Amino acid sequence: MKENLLGIDIGGTKCAVIFGQREADSLSIVEKVKFPTTDVKETIGRICDELKQLMGRNGLSADNTRAVGISCGGPLDSRRGIVMSPPNLPGWDNIPITDIIRQQTSLQAYIQNDANACAMAEWKFGAGRGTQNMVFLTFGTGLGAGIIANGQIYTGANDNAGEAGHIRLAEFGPVGYGKAGSFEGFASGSGIAQLARMRLSEVYQMGGKVAWCDYGQIDTITAKDVTEAAAAGDPLALEIVQLSARYLGIGLSVLIDILNPELIVIGGVFARREGLFRPQMEETIRREALPLASRVCRVVPAQLGEAIGDYAALSVVNS
Repeated sequence: MKENLLGIDIGGTKCAVIFGQREADSLSIVEKVKFPTTDVKETIGRICDELKQLMGRNGLSADNTRAVGISCGGPLDSRRGIVMSPPNLPGWDNIPITDIIRQQTSLQAYIQNDANACAMAEWKFGAGRGTQNMVFLTFGTGLGAGIIANGQIYTGANDNAGEAGHIRLAEFGPVGYGKAGSFEGFASGSGIAQLARMRLSEVYQMGGKVAWCDYGQIDTITAKDVTEAAAAGDPLALEIVQLSARYLGIGLSVLIDILNPELIVIGGVFARREGLFRPQMEETIRREALPLASRVCRVVPAQLGEAIGDYAALSVVNS
């Protein structure tokens, strides 16, 4: 029998409401509506309106729908259902979002930060199916982590577990999560762009040229530009990616030693360009991590691809 689920994915630039159906261990997306994130009042109003319209179009009600899952960047209080001033959502200060959704839909609502929600999605419906101890890393614009420990999502004392991006891996380096040399600084899209800007500036200051980036484009370089050039075999781009991959391996080694997971699932840049990162990453793990722990841990790309945000929101229902 199919179970109806609803999801809300709240992001810094766009939001989505999702209708999905779960049957046994499978989940299918029936309908999704996307719209831009604007100011807090307008965005919440749009979320509620789109959610109610979606329910109306699909004949959904409190009688035939399990609940609403909400995926949102932290910090937040998942127990009380409150969004607490995420840096990518200006104005979302102590918003009781689950209460608002309950009042608007008469459905129970639950919330998790987006990294935890993505971890649950990959654990239940993606690369992590069948595991009991798993870590998910976003490796997108930033680096967030979700932890599955002994078959349960681990959120910590106040929902701050999994902030792996804040770990400092070097005294100096690209800035991520407000900290130079952090895991996020080295292993994220924004971090790779910072590494590229530094190396490109050095090359041009020494009178060199770079085919894939003119001098005037240095400030707008992206991780996509770098990885595309690396995939084409450019030595400088490969050097930048290898530096990111080395520090990715160092950060993963810390997680392997502390958490002893059987699986680490990585999304974003790594999932799209696994072949560029894996050799250096694995070499570093062999050197840095405890052998007994690293031997039982596989590192794999996320399986849910661009749909992970949809699956993540719906997965929160069963958190």
